[in-house]
Amino acid sequence: MTQTKRVGLATCSVLPDLDADDRPLLAALAARGVTAEAVVWDDPDVDWDSYDLVVVRSTYDYSPRRDEFVEWARRVPRLANAADVIAWNTDKTYLQALEQGGVPVIPTIWLDPERHFSKRAIHTRMPAFGDFVVKPVVSAGARDTGRYQPVSAQSRAMAIDHAKDLLESGRAVMIQPYVTSVDTAGETCVVFVEGELRHAVHKNALLTGPSRPTQGLYRKEQMSAVEATAAQVDVARKALAVAHEATGENKPFLYARVDLVNGADDVPTVIELELTEPSLWLKYAGDADTLGKLADAIVARVG
Repeated sequence: MTQTKRVGLATCSVLPDLDADDRPLLAALAARGVTAEAVVWDDPDVDWDSYDLVVVRSTYDYSPRRDEFVEWARRVPRLANAADVIAWNTDKTYLQALEQGGVPVIPTIWLDPERHFSKRAIHTRMPAFGDFVVKPVVSAGARDTGRYQPVSAQSRAMAIDHAKDLLESGRAVMIQPYVTSVDTAGETCVVFVEGELRHAVHKNALLTGPSRPTQGLYRKEQMSAVEATAAQVDVARKALAVAHEATGENKPFLYARVDLVNGADDVPTVIELELTEPSLWLKYAGDADTLGKLADAIVARVG
């Protein structure tokens, strides 16, 4: 008698039954003869060896404990996406690899906490013109992220305090110019399953001011279905190609999301490459049936 395959969908303790976007995957896998269940990633009682595959999904609380999260990923014997991919992707310095690989990205100033920057030193590294964004290098869901105006003394002082607080807590900081096209055109998020384009969504502007406490695991977003342009898909594929080279992952990523904005001269520009726990916004997939394709891909991986 053939033993039923078991799949764990990794989540966090705040969402023990998965995020609403991921829950339909349980039924989709069951319909394909696979037993799937939500499993909290930092639950010490879980036997990860008992699963034929563990798929990272709603682990949205990892960023304050990123090292612990990566260690957990390395202990799971069969994980998608792979632990080396997660280790690379949970630190936004991966943007440097994308830039070196010829992928358009937002210009970034990087501040290392080991440099012990004074407020004056932070001040000199912030843009003199145009709104800019301050955020930690390890973050998720736009938490601890703020938008500031250099021409306002109060706003600039708040930005300096924001960066200083992050650095003093041992967190590396990134400073980027705010891409003003986001206010009118928003972001386009392109979703892939097993390396194949499935669908895209449009996301409205999220940052309106300084960093502020976030209720829940992430800031709420306004989404809608959209068709990605050929230029956007081309840049997204280039980003994935660089990620494969950087991580040494030879087979397609089980899931991936590339977030793009209109950069200089309206060139599609990567703002995030999500290979760890991206929302795939399955309900916006329409006829693309991303849910079904993801379930099929998981079934194929467990054999």
